[in-house]
Amino acid sequence: TVTEFILVGFEQSSPPTRALLFALFPALYSLAMAMNGLIIFITWTDPRLNSPMYFFLGRLDVCFITTTIPHMLIHLTVKNHIVSFVACMTQMDLVFCVGVAECILLAFMAYDCYVAICHPLRSRQVCVRLVSIAWSFGLINGILLEYMSFWNPFCRDNHIENFFCEAPIVIALSCGDPQFSLKVIFADAIVVLLSPMVLIVISYARILASTLGRNSSSGRGKTFSTCASHLTVVIFFYTSAMFSYTNPCSTHGPDKDKPFSLLYTIITPMCNPVIYSFRNKEMKGAMVRALGRSSLSQAESV
Repeated sequence: TVTEFILVGFEQSSPPTRALLFALFPALYSLAMAMNGLIIFITWTDPRLNSPMYFFLGRLDVCFITTTIPHMLIHLTVKNHIVSFVACMTQMDLVFCVGVAECILLAFMAYDCYVAICHPLRSRQVCVRLVSIAWSFGLINGILLEYMSFWNPFCRDNHIENFFCEAPIVIALSCGDPQFSLKVIFADAIVVLLSPMVLIVISYARILASTLGRNSSSGRGKTFSTCASHLTVVIFFYTSAMFSYTNPCSTHGPDKDKPFSLLYTIITPMCNPVIYSFRNKEMKGAMVRALGRSSLSQAESV
């Protein structure tokens, strides 16, 4: 009976590649955490950024990258990193929880881009309710998918060809028939990924129709600038997640799974604050004002 798993991770990569990844990801992780902290601080202190999009953004990425990067750094330094059964289940549950919550929050952000044109969601209570809905659904969904992933017993190979416990790979290692669990995972992925995607498409279709009907070119430019950052994140996150959970098992493999897993669990969440910060004029202006106030207070204290 299997009581632990071995995460192969990047063991097959060359030493220079492993060294590069070990130097790169801590730097990106630190930058992402700093940027998320700065965004949360600025949205609380600058009333001009008191909008749902920034409220949602500050709650998107910190948990996601924290569930995967620390383990991945261990893989880069230790061969055949052993993970206990419980630790693997816990990590899978957290990844599902925050991943599903991110899907829903991205849909809420797209909806906010639309209603901001006519009826902005300025009430913080509404934002808190929407975030609570996303996290609650993510938690329930994570528990269900974790249960289905460990439905069958494990009694043979325990090598996971990835840098974290990803459900389709873990299910393939079980001793029983994995088809039922894989069908449940597939059906859940269709609902979790396509339902928010439908809301996102409808929101952007209405945004496009409303924006093209305006006579002001400056108004159209501001609208497209606001939504471009969100749309960039949506494309990267949803395409990589769909490949991981809606493709047939025959198309999966270590060389194909790892890049897409990296994209939706690490790279996209780490890049989110950077994309939103440097592609958005309001956020850049708020950062300049915050840094200016900080410099002024330091000068006064001296």
